[in-house]
Amino acid sequence: MKEYLCETPFLDFQHDSFEAFTAGIDPNLPEKEKAIALYFLVRDAFLYDPYHLDLTTEGLKASNVLSKKRSWCVEKSSVLAACLRKFGIPSRLGYAIVTNHIGVEKLTHYLRREEIVFHGFVDVYLNGKWVKCTPAFDQRICRVSGVTPLDWDGETDSLFQEFDQGKKFMEYKHFYGTFNDVPIELMNAEMKAHYPHLFEEMYDSKEFSFYHL
Repeated sequence: MKEYLCETPFLDFQHDSFEAFTAGIDPNLPEKEKAIALYFLVRDAFLYDPYHLDLTTEGLKASNVLSKKRSWCVEKSSVLAACLRKFGIPSRLGYAIVTNHIGVEKLTHYLRREEIVFHGFVDVYLNGKWVKCTPAFDQRICRVSGVTPLDWDGETDSLFQEFDQGKKFMEYKHFYGTFNDVPIELMNAEMKAHYPHLFEEMYDSKEFSFYHL
């Protein structure tokens, strides 16, 4: 379990910015309550934005994400995993290929396919078991999209965003597994395999940007 508690090149929770970001979290709370509080903090601290993707070493570092007001699921997952480790709660990063992402129409235009590669979530070790949670979609984006915000109770997996009458808005097509740190090389390789045009052309506008290794 030690590897899921330590700082890594991307989950750099000893950076001063994490102290300020988590200042409102009571360290005396029971472990599960702390984890839940951190989940909601990260979920709603950033406006979900999948239109500016930075797959570089500096772009994926959690402390750099904290300087932003908008972020995407991979970035939010890294921040949450780092925060959990800061409070001594084991965490690891999970990634999957999904479809039916919130706000998918515009994104599909840029990606040129429906599958969302490397959607990020977090695996948290609480009360003797691993529990999954997805801090991607903040209250604001859910309200605009007509979707109920995805809550988490610290006991059951929270992965599927409900859309309407119990129907699942997201479908998981493939799981890459879980990782101690951001698998930057694999992430870039998979993105290139699924979205080769993003690596062949330059994307750097207010509407959409993409940076890679």
